[in-house]
Amino acid sequence: MAAEAWTDWHTNLCDCLDDTSTCCYGFWCCPCLACTVSSRFGENACLPSCDILSLSLMAALGIPLFGPPPAALALRSSIRNRYRIKGSICRDIATTCFCVWCSWCQMHREVNYRRNQPTVLNVVSVQPAPAAQPNPVIRTYPLLTHTYPPHPHTCPPRTHTYPPHTHTYPPHTHTYPPHTHTYPLHAGAVVAPH
Repeated sequence: MAAEAWTDWHTNLCDCLDDTSTCCYGFWCCPCLACTVSSRFGENACLPSCDILSLSLMAALGIPLFGPPPAALALRSSIRNRYRIKGSICRDIATTCFCVWCSWCQMHREVNYRRNQPTVLNVVSVQPAPAAQPNPVIRTYPLLTHTYPPHPHTCPPRTHTYPPHTHTYPPHTHTYPPHTHTYPLHAGAVVAPH
């Protein structure tokens, strides 16, 4: 499988006239443009605030302000690698150090251009070969076609009758003695008169 060729940036670093709205956006509110680029590229929209905070922190601590903005450098390198754009990390450092506004505008134009281009995917699906299955055994059975003749024996109708029930039981004469058992009373119990 041949590797995809590396290409150049869609626009040059200072091609502001190709997209004047992006250049105006970057000139008047570069932090907002940086957050937009980060978000559209699929990163956290607040990532560029690291550049502002790190510079402020370094200035507050008295550390000399030298070096590329970390978020701009990281995002520029990521865009270059994802879209297979020619360049090097040294060129990315120089661009973000000396022309960060133009760098953000170029990244914005590139992300917009790539998002509007149709994506061609070359997907190769590798599936394992199915395991060898033994041939299934198919058994056939003969169809039953035997029919049975009707049963010749018929039963005679029932003619037996039973005699009527004539048994009588003697009347119930058993009597029970009257109830004479008394229960002891508890202290404070009241007995109702009969």
